[in-house]
Amino acid sequence: MILVVVGSTSILFDRLLHGIDELAVDEPVLVQRGPSTVVPERCACVEFMPFDEMVENVRKARVVITHCGVGIILVSLMNGKRPIVVPRLHRFGEAVDDHQLELGQRLAQEGLVTLVEDASLLSDAIAAHDGSTGARSLGSDGALARELRERILVRVGAGPASASPAR
Repeated sequence: MILVVVGSTSILFDRLLHGIDELAVDEPVLVQRGPSTVVPERCACVEFMPFDEMVENVRKARVVITHCGVGIILVSLMNGKRPIVVPRLHRFGEAVDDHQLELGQRLAQEGLVTLVEDASLLSDAIAAHDGSTGARSLGSDGALARELRERILVRVGAGPASASPAR
């Protein structure tokens, strides 16, 4: 099964759902589509699903395709899945800024996610998906965690992490 998750925000993610609608796959596809009016054909679709059901579906899925939200990425990685992420982009009105793109690029550098910026390329990403898991460490040296913390602190206006007490 392929699981597709657009997140729990009230902002539509039609671009991803149109990409899902174009897929030519020979397996079931379950789509959590949020409030979008786009309903991909040949897919089982739900607007939202409870967290425990989402986790169970992540565990059952062969492939997880999702927006680049931290929660679903962590759930995927913790359950041995390396998700295919399609970040919501500011230029399409899908997010307030491009934080999902920045996160996706950084996690892709680490080999934790497969980043797909153009939803029309999802078929290629699925075909190339080798089934390897996200069980890889988030960085035993803590470099990724420190870098993410730094970016968060800068975004919220707290300044560089070096100015903050270590935690």
